[in-house]
Amino acid sequence: MLEHLSLFLISLISNLFSAFSGGGAGIIQLPAILLLFNLSFVTALASHKIATVALGLGASLRFLKESNIERKFFFESLFIGGPGVILGANFIGYVDDDLAQIALGVLIILISIYSYIQKEIGLKDTNTSLNLSEKILGLGMIFLIGFINGSLSAGTGLFFTIWLVVWYGMSYKHAIAYTLVIVGLFYNAIGAITLASYVSVYWYILPALIIGSLVGGYMGAHIALSKDSKTIKRVYQIVTMIVGSKLIYSQV
Repeated sequence: MLEHLSLFLISLISNLFSAFSGGGAGIIQLPAILLLFNLSFVTALASHKIATVALGLGASLRFLKESNIERKFFFESLFIGGPGVILGANFIGYVDDDLAQIALGVLIILISIYSYIQKEIGLKDTNTSLNLSEKILGLGMIFLIGFINGSLSAGTGLFFTIWLVVWYGMSYKHAIAYTLVIVGLFYNAIGAITLASYVSVYWYILPALIIGSLVGGYMGAHIALSKDSKTIKRVYQIVTMIVGSKLIYSQV
């Protein structure tokens, strides 16, 4: 009972910050599952993946009320990134997890530094007009993010957010709304279904995880909508630095 209460509180807090900053819940929630219940990594990942769908659902319920989600870009991201998630989830057994997480951690720290150096980026939406080759490259990166989401999970929401800011000229506030709907809800749902089809899920812990993720996601999205992009950007920079450092530290 104490383990479930602890997991609920950890899930609530980690998903609240994730919905506010665009990702990072897995860095806290996944190790908590491993620590409290002594599961294998793939079983813990599959259980965590199912719970992250609740994060996406809770955040989406709040964001879709007030955020302007462009249908064309939403469906492009879903149909391009979705197959990447499926491929990544089926590739998980072939990935050197330690090396991949170190590389991802370094990349996320560089993203944090870049966000800090570029003072004006992401503070407001800019009208970015992409030519055909730029559109293909943009969607190619979204496919790669989907693959990483399916195979590693951790940190991909943060990566997706900064890509929308840098490549598509979105504000952090706007980008996070897309991230929580596309990655948080749909990519995670695709990954959860794929993993659950061939990996055992520890259903016993899911009620605490799902309730904490759902409530935390909704609360985090509500807070994000009440803040400006400058505040969200600062939180994003802090979260990315913590997530990147944690990914590297846990593997060395």
